Amino acid sequence: MALFLLFRIGPDYYALDSAEVAEVLPLTATKQIPGSPPWVSGLMTRRGQTVPVIDVTALATGVTAGARTSTRTVLVHYRRPGAPGDATHLLGLRLEYATDTLRCDPASFVDSGIDPGPARYLGPVRQDARGLVQWIRVANLLPDAVHTLLFPEANPA
Repeated sequence: MALFLLFRIGPDYYALDSAEVAEVLPLTATKQIPGSPPWVSGLMTRRGQTVPVIDVTALATGVTAGARTSTRTVLVHYRRPGAPGDATHLLGLRLEYATDTLRCDPASFVDSGIDPGPARYLGPVRQDARGLVQWIRVANLLPDAVHTLLFPEANPA
């Protein structure tokens, strides 16, 4: 069994593996990053460390996440696929309705059968009382150009 943090984008449910979650915070203020895509919320600091924050609702739909009491900034351990060694970074995710969890067997998520195209972060799905819940793959959230923008030290010159 594994524990997942649930959130919504519009009426649809999504899940993050809690093993990738470092901390769940209230909605936090960010400093804009000029030249970044509109779904990059900006930068915040946590315990003296600068952390980039992305708006997952805006990434998926182009509409900014609402400032609700259920909107959270979730810090995750981000590791780019194919990164050498244990190169992980903190990445903030702005998530709406992030107030519930799901405990289930990860094998209960099955391939959606759909090519996600540029939304390569969309993983397998699971049917439950909420409908389909889709697993978000943290490692696949950032396109290469945005990874380079947000984590320049991780990119050898």
